[in-house]
Amino acid sequence: MQQHPFFKVVALAIVTVFVLSAKAAEAASSSQDAAGKLAAMLGSYQTYQADFIQIVVNENGSRVQETRGSLKAKRPGLFYWETSAPLSQFIVSNGETVEVYDPDLEQVTVHQLDQRVQTTPALLLSGEVDNLDETYKVSLRAIGDNTREFTLEPRSPDSLFVSLRLSFFKGELQEMRMQDSLSQLSILSFDNIRLNAEVANSAFTLDYPEGVDIIRDEA
Repeated sequence: MQQHPFFKVVALAIVTVFVLSAKAAEAASSSQDAAGKLAAMLGSYQTYQADFIQIVVNENGSRVQETRGSLKAKRPGLFYWETSAPLSQFIVSNGETVEVYDPDLEQVTVHQLDQRVQTTPALLLSGEVDNLDETYKVSLRAIGDNTREFTLEPRSPDSLFVSLRLSFFKGELQEMRMQDSLSQLSILSFDNIRLNAEVANSAFTLDYPEGVDIIRDEA
């Protein structure tokens, strides 16, 4: 069974989205204020590990696909993403390139982390977050004392997504919701979250059998 292509877009998109939290923020009065508060939260995280469930819903509200997996992220730029069978996929970044291994296709695709990738949510998890307001219009909603929701809308019309919402509860990123230009919604719910725990750099390597096709996307 081939994995829905939107899953790969979402996975690549969060390769650099190095998440995470700090103190609860108060409601922001402007995009610049909200972006500053989000940057302060994200910047306090050195590592993030979690299991996840990812669901894609189409424009009619019907569930297209569901998959489960786990991820690890470590500053600066290290990322590991794994989804379970029957939709197995492995994605690893060293901060300069991204390797995507599809076991069913016996294929590895290597992408450069260039400006195109840096305009996606990937920037948030392991890249620079000091100038978020230049790339996104950011809004913040406080729900009670413990929940904060940041919504990011790209300022560039060439972005891979229309909006991205990050939901934090008591300082932990619990959920991401990303909508694309075709009105498809991808929902990632995180569980077993470990923040700022020690993670060896060796955990961010991709092992695959000899003989797989390696495709280098250098465009």
